[in-house]
Amino acid sequence: MRKLIVLLLSSIVIFSAACQPQLIVPPNSQPSTPIADLPLGASYHSQPVPTAVSDAVIAEADAEYLLLTNLYERLAPSIVNIEVTLSNPAHSFLGEIASGSGFVIDADGHIMTSAHVVTGADEITVTFSDSYVTQAELVGIDNYSDLAIVRVNVDESRLRPVTFGDSLAVRVGQRAVAIGNPFGLATSMTVGIVSGLGRQLPSAEMITESPIGFQNPSIIQVDAPINPGNSGGPLFNSQGEVIGVNTAIRTESGIFEGVGFAVPSATALRVIPDLLENGHVSYSYIGISSEAASDGFGVASLAEPLSLPVDHGVLVAAVTSNSPAASAGIMGGSREITVRGRTVCVGGDIIVAVNDTIVNNMDELVYYLVVNTRPGDTIQLRIARANETFDVPVQLSARPDNVEAAPGCGES
Repeated sequence: MRKLIVLLLSSIVIFSAACQPQLIVPPNSQPSTPIADLPLGASYHSQPVPTAVSDAVIAEADAEYLLLTNLYERLAPSIVNIEVTLSNPAHSFLGEIASGSGFVIDADGHIMTSAHVVTGADEITVTFSDSYVTQAELVGIDNYSDLAIVRVNVDESRLRPVTFGDSLAVRVGQRAVAIGNPFGLATSMTVGIVSGLGRQLPSAEMITESPIGFQNPSIIQVDAPINPGNSGGPLFNSQGEVIGVNTAIRTESGIFEGVGFAVPSATALRVIPDLLENGHVSYSYIGISSEAASDGFGVASLAEPLSLPVDHGVLVAAVTSNSPAASAGIMGGSREITVRGRTVCVGGDIIVAVNDTIVNNMDELVYYLVVNTRPGDTIQLRIARANETFDVPVQLSARPDNVEAAPGCGES
């Protein structure tokens, strides 16, 4: 279009010069200053061309980008592209070949990725940032956390293990840096902030497409662009430490729309030893159900309308038969009432702490159990019952394959 405009202007000039139209002089006018002697426009004189800002100002403005460039150059060799061949895709929208990201976690060739990237893989191909390609074998997979480990047999000099950070120290507003392979575009970096904490994802149900009933807790929400192919790649903080593993996005179009999710590094550090040793992860199980705080029906939001004795914790709605909670004498709800148009089961115990660690909601309780306990451990639950508190020992069992239906409100 710009070229077309230039050509049109040239045509007008040629036409004017050729025709030499007769000059029409306004009536009662007098000859004035020749055009050649007219001064330049006033705006030209009043707005001189500015000089370039100093190098110090430029350096200060570019400091953040220098940090990001440094992070990329240091961390990119740790990131790999993972391509899998699938004979029976876990999801109908996947073809015979799928891809994601991963990152080196040790000098023995172990690479972490998302479970949904390698689920059902017949063949796993790993491509390093320098385009070196090798085959990998599956070591372990865990659908509950959506994490998996594969192993490559390469020279140790090619392996650049990442450093894990403390996801418990992550705060909303902190910088979040994702490096992965979106849409197969190798080793791409995107930057944003941590935009939310304490989210939950039904990871196992998303992978198996069948009801499981267990949530993946304390998920980190970010606004750093994450797209298909980023799954399994690391989420870094400003120090270049892994604070999460990119796992999913919330979208109606299939592409990033501002909300991405990452499994916290504390969960990754919890499952790595089990995956390396056993190929799977065994989680602790307590056997209770509760209204979701994310839906606005946690203890904090119910404390006033229900006149609860505390304003934080987990209001137990039901206790599963023959579960650790049932054996310990934890009580579920005894009656139903309507709060803000929704039926809520009330009258049950309120769990306010586990091993002296305060829990504000179900997510925090599940996260504590996931990260800090193993099946067979005995924990102390502090419960509020009526206007009294009790410390109750509970011996945890192994999480079953799916949740047994809990009794209805007031049933046993």
